[in-house]
Amino acid sequence: MLIVPLLMIAMTSPKPRTQPYDFYVGTYTVAGGSQGIYHCQLDPQSGRLSPPTLAAETPNPSYLAIDKAGKHLYSVVESSAGQVNAYKIEVDQPLTFLNSQSAKGDGPCHISVDAGGKSVFTASYGGGTVAAFPLLQDGRLSPRASEFQNSGKGPDSSRQERPHMHSAYSDPTARFVYACDLGTDEILVFHQDPITHALVRTALESAHAPSGAGPRHIAFALNGEFLYANNEMANSVSAYQIDGKTGSLTWLQTESSLPVNEPIDHKSTAEIKIHPNGKWLYVSNRGHNSIAVFQIRSDGRLVLVEIHPAGVLEPRGFDIDPSGNWLVVAGQNSNQLKALSINPHTGKLGHATNEISVSAPACVAFSPH
Repeated sequence: MLIVPLLMIAMTSPKPRTQPYDFYVGTYTVAGGSQGIYHCQLDPQSGRLSPPTLAAETPNPSYLAIDKAGKHLYSVVESSAGQVNAYKIEVDQPLTFLNSQSAKGDGPCHISVDAGGKSVFTASYGGGTVAAFPLLQDGRLSPRASEFQNSGKGPDSSRQERPHMHSAYSDPTARFVYACDLGTDEILVFHQDPITHALVRTALESAHAPSGAGPRHIAFALNGEFLYANNEMANSVSAYQIDGKTGSLTWLQTESSLPVNEPIDHKSTAEIKIHPNGKWLYVSNRGHNSIAVFQIRSDGRLVLVEIHPAGVLEPRGFDIDPSGNWLVVAGQNSNQLKALSINPHTGKLGHATNEISVSAPACVAFSPH
């Protein structure tokens, strides 16, 4: 009889990361307060945040974007004569300024890098415009390839008297770009020209958010089939299905980000992010000072999991670290950042582990590595 010896195979889990995660903080700058973009680190084991260090001095870098390679950072300069800045990220060094381009729009408030790393998109709230900037191989910004000026208004005469573009994002395929106009309750659809990188408005009708809702920011499902937009004025999030061929959007549902019967006066949503595992969606509530957590179902619809205290005042921006274990939230009115633990199995948030002080933080952006 042939006897085969039993082989003992040791099943080992990947070693937990010990190297800290880098992230950057965009701020509103004032005399005696913040001076620009700050660099911090997150300890992946404890969630402890390092003291902030000034990475780049610049006025009002209220929104930041980092490319997928983690080599370059881009920021808006939110002002009436706004501009876009490009920086090189170097290990253990301040950001190296590369160049700047005019945003050609009043109050640029959002910036993103396309999925292919070939372009940067900006949205200008005051001007109601969206612009595309091709990127050179060294990460520098080329002059604008295109600029789109929207028209129209919404039902709220105090905030929707004209277009107020609030964000612009490339979809995961880098074929389509979606832009939220808070002023007109629209999510506009563009094609991205693969040669010139210009944005070309499609013949499709824009997707319409609920009347008076004011769409602000966008997050894409990991499978690329669904898009989620948080509605700033209505304190809600809307789910849409994406047509993979045309890029058009079909509304699925809108869910409140506040507790039942909670009045929305003096409250508004700010940021929206999806967990790295694709199962959970997070939305920050200003005024209510909380973060709403939703489960993403297989059909793209959302189910509310919890509404958790943010632990800061005016939770404007936040981001989730690459491991998916920590959410770092910026309290614009309490001048602080806090790290909340995430249970990746339930999506629920834990209490803050510690905090650091940063004057008027508005945006948090983790390096992808």
